[in-house]
Amino acid sequence: MGILEVKDVNKRFGGLQALQNVNLSVEEGTVHAIIGPNGAGKSTLLNCLIGKLVPDTGSVMFEGNSLLGIKPHEINQLGVSRVFQTPEIFTDLTVFENVMIPCFAKRDGSFELNAMPSVASETDIREKAEQMLIDVNMIDKKDEDAASLSRGDKRRLEMAMCLAQDPKLLLLDEPTAGMARADTNNTIDLLKEIQEQRGITMAIIEHDMHVVFSLAERITVLAQGTPIVEDVPEKIKGHPKVQEAYLGGAH
Repeated sequence: MGILEVKDVNKRFGGLQALQNVNLSVEEGTVHAIIGPNGAGKSTLLNCLIGKLVPDTGSVMFEGNSLLGIKPHEINQLGVSRVFQTPEIFTDLTVFENVMIPCFAKRDGSFELNAMPSVASETDIREKAEQMLIDVNMIDKKDEDAASLSRGDKRRLEMAMCLAQDPKLLLLDEPTAGMARADTNNTIDLLKEIQEQRGITMAIIEHDMHVVFSLAERITVLAQGTPIVEDVPEKIKGHPKVQEAYLGGAH
């Protein structure tokens, strides 16, 4: 059994069957990509994983806990962090202040010093925040305004904020969207380093095949709301069902 298990998930919007009999198992410590042409159901599936949507039928389990209808602060407490297409940071704060915030988070979504069991004092929180910035190579920008950062650095800052929550699973929705190729490659390198050093499980929804084949150990391909292939990257590239989905009528 994987750390993340999706079983028999179906979701319909009026006359549109957005997801149909979706089954997915993400093994602990791996990078699993979910790809597919436009309209394949990737975003709908992600919204089911993060509790934004509730499937009509089926289950979504993380370490034996249901994620159906769960609130954002509750999913964080379970050990799941999310990275969306547009980096979610506090643009009116400095880089360092952004990273400190997750260390104060309580289960009910409020903030309080010493709320994290692993943090004993404000000094410890500051040291932890600094270490997160070191881990994403941003310690030299700790006093800069977050709003002034490039898109690539905003993504790095968001990753530091996620790491401060000590996640077991990272859900990433097109983490390189809107980036120049240099920033894309830097983000790929950062994700590789995080996964190798921390062993964090990652599930990535992505359009950029360069990103997918650079990171993923296993790939699930969706077409018209249904998984059509799941395999290792080298067997996905030339698979006839994948070629049909992308080049045929699945768009």
